[in-house]
Amino acid sequence: MEEITRLIAVRHGETAWNVDTRIQGQLDIGLNATGIWQAQRVGQALADEPLAVIYASDLSRAWQTALEIAKPHGLEVRPEPGLRERAFGRFEGMSFAEIEAELPEQARRWRERDPEFEPEGGESLLVFRERITRVAADLASRHTGELVALVAHGGVMDVLYRAATRQELQAPRTWQLGNAAINRMLWSSEGFSLVGWSDIAHLAAEGGPRDEFAN
Repeated sequence: MEEITRLIAVRHGETAWNVDTRIQGQLDIGLNATGIWQAQRVGQALADEPLAVIYASDLSRAWQTALEIAKPHGLEVRPEPGLRERAFGRFEGMSFAEIEAELPEQARRWRERDPEFEPEGGESLLVFRERITRVAADLASRHTGELVALVAHGGVMDVLYRAATRQELQAPRTWQLGNAAINRMLWSSEGFSLVGWSDIAHLAAEGGPRDEFAN
């Protein structure tokens, strides 16, 4: 029987730019007070999971979240730049409203999820999907039979969900990408499959995480 790798994928806790609906992309924005609390809560929620290893995007919002997950396990977080958010180029630092006002044609292509659209200096959805699925599969393949945590970003979670459910890049999103939600998948040589998505029971006291698009 082929061995599988169990995966727990977690989006980082909240940042001030999430609240402001401002595109972070690969800019290094840290957690706000709510995000720190969320990171602590997800760390507590995963304390009894038999994690073998924790990989995280090296951007501080994901790294801070991963450190909280690592604490109960005595594990060192392993940095993986390949798990960074989609590079949004010129969009980075702009709010959704600013993009609509200043770059309406680019905003339309982004909103419609044009797979080939690249913000100036950024990545297309096609390039981003290839990067994330390749890196996540590579990490999973190193730990067959084990439980691996991947701590990253909203766009990364979206790509992983689509990969696990065989959905196209342009399919409308009906699933949540909340801050500090717990998402569970399996990986084998045949690809990813979904076990459970957007568990936020540990965040109930806070009223649940935000769900901004791709940050």
